[in-house]
Amino acid sequence: MDEVFRALADASRRRLLDDLNLRNGQSLRELCAGLDMTRQSVSKHLAVLEAANLVTTVRRGREKLHYLNPAPINAIADRWIHRYDRERVRALADLQRALEREPMESPTFVYTTYVSTTPERLWAALTEPEFTRRYWGGVALRSDWRVGSPVLWQDEPDGEFRDLGQRVLVAEPHRRLSYSWHGFQPEHAAHFGWSAEELAARLAERRSRVTFDIAPYGGFVRLTVTHDDFSPDSEMHRAVSGQLDGSGGWPELLASLKTLLETGEPLPEPATAAG
Repeated sequence: MDEVFRALADASRRRLLDDLNLRNGQSLRELCAGLDMTRQSVSKHLAVLEAANLVTTVRRGREKLHYLNPAPINAIADRWIHRYDRERVRALADLQRALEREPMESPTFVYTTYVSTTPERLWAALTEPEFTRRYWGGVALRSDWRVGSPVLWQDEPDGEFRDLGQRVLVAEPHRRLSYSWHGFQPEHAAHFGWSAEELAARLAERRSRVTFDIAPYGGFVRLTVTHDDFSPDSEMHRAVSGQLDGSGGWPELLASLKTLLETGEPLPEPATAAG
């Protein structure tokens, strides 16, 4: 957390974060445009922000794109603020969600966290039904995890596994997992209080995609979750990023995953599924 506060103390670094608030997923060239700094200076500031985990990067072909990462902000809130004033925590969370909202035509959600575990155990947590059930709000995911195979959902321990149209896109054990995401279901309409017309509008959104990148990081494992390929102004994007009331989204789910792997127990209920 010292690194986070040191990174935020510099006005130039705050300006870079402001630029990413306005348009997430920028290259170094794009971030340099309009700034009265050399490319080398911008690179150094970005390195400080990456070291503080306030910015995470994702490779797209030959380009390296930079994204805001809300994980350190969540950690600060968990450590101090919520102990004293839950209402202020909610206000800060609302502000965070507003800052993370992206005006791009096709928004992208990126979240990086560091887990004290092994790549093998993290892979098991992402792919084994009895593991996912413990931190995914009771949902078990089942697949043979071969490219093209379905990813099935079971909402209750004795319920049937449902095919929601999700398919495995990439499966590199202990390194990378990607699959297409489900659309909204009738139970989402009941949960969020949508009318039939509102649900129909949300069902028209195209299917998005979630990718888990796993990499050793000293004695930890770096997990980067990239959820992209949304429709413009996507309600699903707002749901998975935790911007809808009643949806903790990926930040809550990944915090529960991290807690489970590090302590043996997930976050206390309720822990809702992303989306």
